[in-house]
Amino acid sequence: MPPTNAQRAKTLQEITTTLSVAEVISAAKNFFPRRNSVYAAFLDREGPGYVTFRGQGGEEIVIGAAKTEAGTRVSGSTYLFDQQVSRFFSGLPTADVMAISAPALAAGANP
Repeated sequence: MPPTNAQRAKTLQEITTTLSVAEVISAAKNFFPRRNSVYAAFLDREGPGYVTFRGQGGEEIVIGAAKTEAGTRVSGSTYLFDQQVSRFFSGLPTADVMAISAPALAAGANP
């Protein structure tokens, strides 16, 4: 079994939510600048479906969102702010991916 890279699992996190892409981006823009000053990150760039922030030492946080059949898939990438991304994700309502995927699985699709 190859060794797992624990930091890689922290640097890219994903969740599926019931929020729209615009609602996810808006939530991120409200969440990250309001953190404790040590962990605050400020808006750097924004575009359709993504937003980037800069924090201490220029560290970057990237939040991307895309609509899928199961809901809105949200990805968060960072090296130092993994706990803050996790906390942001924990405040998003999650989509019931299994309920949406069940018909496909019953039809014989591979998970």
